[in-house]
Amino acid sequence: MPKLHALCCGRLRFDRSIFFPDKSPGVDMTVPVPSFLVMHPKGNLLFDTGVHCLAASEPEQRLGERTAGLFKLVGAADEVLPAQLAKLGLKTNDIHTVVNSHLHFDHCGCNALFPDVPILVQKTELDAARGPKSHAHAQSWDLPLDYRPIDGEHDVFGDGSVLLFPTPGHTPGHQSMQVRVSRDQAFVATADACYTQEHMDGELLSGRVWDPKQMIDSMRQLRRLGERSDTHLIFGHDAAQWAALPTGSTSLG
Repeated sequence: MPKLHALCCGRLRFDRSIFFPDKSPGVDMTVPVPSFLVMHPKGNLLFDTGVHCLAASEPEQRLGERTAGLFKLVGAADEVLPAQLAKLGLKTNDIHTVVNSHLHFDHCGCNALFPDVPILVQKTELDAARGPKSHAHAQSWDLPLDYRPIDGEHDVFGDGSVLLFPTPGHTPGHQSMQVRVSRDQAFVATADACYTQEHMDGELLSGRVWDPKQMIDSMRQLRRLGERSDTHLIFGHDAAQWAALPTGSTSLG
């Protein structure tokens, strides 16, 4: 069975009304930017690559003026992907597969560190990112990299331990990941299909939704998975949940 590690690859501070449109603006919130390392006998897999390593020092250059105006990078110096991998004794060339849940700046920001590694993205997401009304952050993803489009559910290692599955709504081709770490325990990284437990409990939608109906459907799909006795959901940007998780060199499960 694989081992699963939760890595913090940045922290974002922004007005809470971006996540909770029913809240009055003017109050900031800070959330983690997770990445997940799966250590499997067949190779190491990274689910999402966080924010660009230089985004804190060069926000407008790396994120663009609009995004840099909305989000402030406030993570610690070691909360960047290379430093997080180093805590596990790994370098970027020890990663054999990369998965992007979707192509927003805080989920594919360090893709450029993996020029020769297959990057698995839903075909729908890639097609939408390359389209005329792209939702994606081109500076982070539109690079000469080895993107491998997948279509629907995908068993990465062929043994059922790591499954990618579509959870559209936030973006056209968003996907989440289930990792079974033992016969009786599995974790699901929801990414931005559901930001927090509060969003799940209330079926709340943020101000950044591509298709509201599909996102609600995806949240309900994830809720059904989380209701299983052996399955734990890890939400995309839940500060309270993140604070309670073992992170870094300590594996989940």
